[in-house]
Amino acid sequence: MRNECIYEAFLRTVAKYTSKVALVYLGDKYSFTKLKKLAERVGTGFYKLGVRPGDRVMLYIPNSPQWILAWLGLQYIGAVAVPVSPIYTAHDMGYIARDSGARVILCSDTNFGYVKRVKAEGVPLDTVIVTNIADMLPWWKRYIGFAFDKIPDGKVDANDIYTWDKLLRTEADPSCMVTSKPDDIMQILYTGGTTKFPKGVPFTHTVFIDGLMAQLKVSEPIIPLDQNRIVQGAPLFHIQGEIFSLGPICLTGSTVILMPRVNLDAIFLYVKRYHATTLFGVPALYRMFLDHDRIDYYDLSSLKYCFTGGDVIPTEVMRRWKQKFGVPISQGYGTTETVGGVTMVPVGGDWPEDSIGPVLSIKKVKIVDPDTLEEVPVGQPGEILVHSDPMIDRYWNKEEETRECFVNIDGLLWYRTGDIVRADDKGYLYFVDRTADIIKHKGYRVSASEIEAVLKDHSAVIAAIAVGVPDRRVGERIKAFVVLKEDVEGVTGYELIRWCKDRLTSYKVPEYIEFRDMLPKSKVGKYLRRELRQQERKN
Repeated sequence: MRNECIYEAFLRTVAKYTSKVALVYLGDKYSFTKLKKLAERVGTGFYKLGVRPGDRVMLYIPNSPQWILAWLGLQYIGAVAVPVSPIYTAHDMGYIARDSGARVILCSDTNFGYVKRVKAEGVPLDTVIVTNIADMLPWWKRYIGFAFDKIPDGKVDANDIYTWDKLLRTEADPSCMVTSKPDDIMQILYTGGTTKFPKGVPFTHTVFIDGLMAQLKVSEPIIPLDQNRIVQGAPLFHIQGEIFSLGPICLTGSTVILMPRVNLDAIFLYVKRYHATTLFGVPALYRMFLDHDRIDYYDLSSLKYCFTGGDVIPTEVMRRWKQKFGVPISQGYGTTETVGGVTMVPVGGDWPEDSIGPVLSIKKVKIVDPDTLEEVPVGQPGEILVHSDPMIDRYWNKEEETRECFVNIDGLLWYRTGDIVRADDKGYLYFVDRTADIIKHKGYRVSASEIEAVLKDHSAVIAAIAVGVPDRRVGERIKAFVVLKEDVEGVTGYELIRWCKDRLTSYKVPEYIEFRDMLPKSKVGKYLRRELRQQERKN
């Protein structure tokens, strides 16, 4: 697979599993052959709208067949997909449009207002394609959905837009297909981090294929790769969502059961109806499963592999799950910059239940002192550095952040995760802590710096620190400490939270604001987030 692009891999999979069901969405089924035909229509449609190899195209829509088809269609013509969270507001979406250089966007009608706003602000999104989440459903399902107000829709009040139907009705043109090189960039995923704005992570075909295959093969001892039926509980703009959807569709011939959003009863129903063998969800989702009062109404006995990532799962949740269903929850550790998994717990046998697993065979890690980058003794905590061949080696348009996070040691390039782990003498790793700059909320990596920057944009705020407060249900809740200017009166925490809601995606908004006269600083004047985090943990 190393010498091919992702669309070539997809064509091989289609040729082998022609009529097999590749995708299930709200009861509708798509065979591998049908996905190919539709994707090539969509790709040709993009090409006729002026998209050329290497051009960046934003995907600003929820999980749906449209998302899958647009992504495949862009690979068909050699373009670069730029997936964006559909809950991003104009603030984040506009920044990503500028940073990526995208001039074409596929958005949902419910997000069209944000697109219209950033265009008015001068962002050069020359081509806007609009879809509704139900556009691929049969007419009768759309009729029922709209009649009972179950399908969200938004107002589209512009003449210079294109519709999804226009792409879908385009006749596929084989001359539009581009055979990309394995080291060409095929996607840019944006990730939260230690900077004010999201950072673009460019994926090449080889990096993407190698990373996905290594993780999908972990469950192969108990489920043959082409016999897997996966209930996909993660968003497609996230690397975990892509591993368990694009990976099976393009590489292994598995069936993916996709949902527009997480719904507990729908997940249970799909496991039962389609005899799903694999389930993915963030730790908070597994706790919600166990606490759901209707879980016993569903037969989940077909599940053989339950995986979690995005945060450390509490031992208590793992024990309850295994006791109830007889299937362990396997966890792993990874980042967007490492194409997901760095470590994954293997299937079968016993392992330390609080471990994040051994290192995958395609990765190398160092556990080092964060200040000196010298390796620490086995059993001692340190920052985990990751190397692979090939590997992502930079951020998009971020030279300073690239120099900080990608370092050369002994002739190899290593990615600095900022996360603190320790290893035992058997090669199992254990998560200890994360950098004070990252808050893990509901499985998302939230940049403390981004929240602080928005708060400091308020005319009354002179300083701010955002931290994560441990919470058993969502991982960490976001709390901000704020210092107001001396001459300001009457500013409330509610006002500052409302200020953030207008400028940040919902999962980044602080839930608590605490006012202080001063904030802790180091000797060189740097604010000490970790000190405030430690104070909160003691409370």
